[in-house]
Amino acid sequence: MKKIIIVLLVFFAHNSFSQNIDSIIINKFFSEALSNNLAYDNLRYLCKNIGGRICGSTQSEYAVSWIKNLLDKLNLDTVFLQELMVRNWIRGDKEYAYISSQKFGKIEVNISSLGGSIGTGSNGLFGKVIEVKSYEELFEYDKDYITDKIIFFNQHLNPTYLNTFRAYGEVAKFRVAGAMNAAKLGATGVIIRSLTLSNDYYPHTGIMSYNDSIKKIPAVCISTNDADTLSTLLKLDKELKFYFRTNCYEGEEKTSYNVIGEIRGNKYPDKIILIGAHLDSWDTGEGAHDDGAGIVQCMEVLRLFKTLNISPNHTIRFCAFMDEEVAQRGGKKYAEIAKQKNEIHIAAIEADAGGTTPFGFSINADDIVFDKIKKWSDIFFQYNLFLIVKGGGGVDISFLKELNVPLIGLITDSQRYFDYHHSPNDRFENVHKRELQLGSASIAMLVYLIDKYDL
Repeated sequence: MKKIIIVLLVFFAHNSFSQNIDSIIINKFFSEALSNNLAYDNLRYLCKNIGGRICGSTQSEYAVSWIKNLLDKLNLDTVFLQELMVRNWIRGDKEYAYISSQKFGKIEVNISSLGGSIGTGSNGLFGKVIEVKSYEELFEYDKDYITDKIIFFNQHLNPTYLNTFRAYGEVAKFRVAGAMNAAKLGATGVIIRSLTLSNDYYPHTGIMSYNDSIKKIPAVCISTNDADTLSTLLKLDKELKFYFRTNCYEGEEKTSYNVIGEIRGNKYPDKIILIGAHLDSWDTGEGAHDDGAGIVQCMEVLRLFKTLNISPNHTIRFCAFMDEEVAQRGGKKYAEIAKQKNEIHIAAIEADAGGTTPFGFSINADDIVFDKIKKWSDIFFQYNLFLIVKGGGGVDISFLKELNVPLIGLITDSQRYFDYHHSPNDRFENVHKRELQLGSASIAMLVYLIDKYDL
């Protein structure tokens, strides 16, 4: 009995000591992150000196070189580029649009071509407008009525959803497939209400799709304030027409790269904890929240481990994925090569929800892994990370799912995210340094716990 008591005392003393060490190290992550400006300064440079960096663009090439240079300066064990081919959609000259009404005159409005759209040509497109709020409403019309008209998808995001990603996901189908569905009925173009809960004059963009068996027609987003104006005037003037001119086109594919840096594990160097974000962004803004914030946060994780002299058991690998916005070829290429090399990933963590205050983590894994991470809730709660939920992960790491890799996403306060997302409003000034760095330290904490206790 005495021996059992001694063993238990030793066990609890060791466990308590281990938890104390964890608390000290995790506190250092947050202290160092919150008192250092490097990640924030890096984001400023990425946004202001490089700017919007859609795949295939010169800016995306600059971004690749810049990230690799930063990783080299961190004195990591390995830094390398992973080659891939990307699409090269080019926006061309700034879009132009106006409402034409015999009752109200000419009213200029703010639009943005959807990524992948064809252009209107130099003469632009001019025609009557039919407003709809669903595909069901669209398909109620006779094809003869739709032919040669411009379809205006004016569906608002649902403001009652606390999770704004849910609201966004519910209406993204109009941006993605609106042109295809309208073209089936003979429409000549489509206008999509910007996918944001904000009332502003910033037209949002994003990828759309075509089907080679259906005629391709030009597609644009219109700012929410201008969408409201168009909707109001349509009710007052049934003969109203709309004009827009876009100059976008698809160029030849280009060579690009994922950028990868590693701190090699001292015990299990062949087992990888992946952290990542996407380096590309839409061209109309600076790509600050989407996803410059995630890029600098994940690089900051590497810096924190190096600065605090923490030698991980497993290899910590950072990947700046190229081409998340257009065709996700960076994520696909990474997973393809990981499969070819039989690489072992014990976890993949993605930061692609903006640089706002972190709330927790989404876990796309089996119950055993989920429960293990959930047991760290007491530690997470100390840093206001109250959400540990099932599902999610991230677009780029999703392609590792077939390799049975646990996928984890950083959850942030999403209430303002779609004010900026895919718009000219996604600027450096709209990222708060403290919120950004709380995210950096939160990811570092999770990486530390996974590295020490495994999954």
